Amino acid sequence: MAIDSQGQATRPGTADPAWIRRALIATMFAFLALFLFIPVIAVFTEALRDGLGTYFGAIVAPEARAAIRLTLMTAAIAVPLNVAFGVAAAWAITRFDFPGKQALLTLIDLPFSVSPVIAGMLFVLLVGVRAPIGGWLASHGIRIIFAEPGIVLATIFVTFPLASRELIPIMQAVGSEEEEAAIVLGAGGLQMFFRVTLPNVKWGLLYGMVLCNARAMGEFGAVSVVSGHIEGHTVTMPLYIEILYNDYRFAAAFAVSSLLTMLAIATLVAKRLLERRVAPVKREQEEVEVRAAA
Repeated sequence: MAIDSQGQATRPGTADPAWIRRALIATMFAFLALFLFIPVIAVFTEALRDGLGTYFGAIVAPEARAAIRLTLMTAAIAVPLNVAFGVAAAWAITRFDFPGKQALLTLIDLPFSVSPVIAGMLFVLLVGVRAPIGGWLASHGIRIIFAEPGIVLATIFVTFPLASRELIPIMQAVGSEEEEAAIVLGAGGLQMFFRVTLPNVKWGLLYGMVLCNARAMGEFGAVSVVSGHIEGHTVTMPLYIEILYNDYRFAAAFAVSSLLTMLAIATLVAKRLLERRVAPVKREQEEVEVRAAA
């Protein structure tokens, strides 16, 4: 109970009746059970319905191994490139004032507002074999669309905001005082970056990498457009699951789905652990913004 200026006890505005709290909690758990727990359990149940032999047989099939290999390769290329872009963009936006700064922030958010399918179509129009650039590349033996490079490009496009959007608020919260002190003490640019800037943002950087990796491995729409669905060559794990399901190979489809589900669970665990490290910095940034507004 709160005490007012006259010393009288008052009821806090947030002290809702117990039945409201219980109803909200029950609604939350019911929603999670319906849309999260039950589907996850169903995936593993269906994957193991025909036994472990069938389960592992579906995972080690040549087409499945090719899909897993392509998915891992795509993530291994897209994530480091997006992290490098995120660091550069966050550095430029938080440390410099330049014409077009707000436009850059808007462009970084573009993949969030564009449908992945449309993003895939844009790459088909730009670098497809009938496009001027794509035709010239094809004449020199370089194929982008319906090949691995197109899958990598589409994945990079839909995931590149994730790292930068995590790093920008953290670098704003950290500020540039320590970096300026390092410069005054004689540190060079690279020395300052690796000894001052990077340690200050490492948890946000890892958090962005986790989100980017999860999205890269699970991307479907943009990859579906540019891949051509050539089984064993340009089919990632999400596309392979669709192929198996459409062919009524349900046990194999759920077996491969279980791999992506385990990836999602691992991502959530890593995300939760990293949030504990990133949250204090984000709270500091919110406090700075509130003080600036006041």
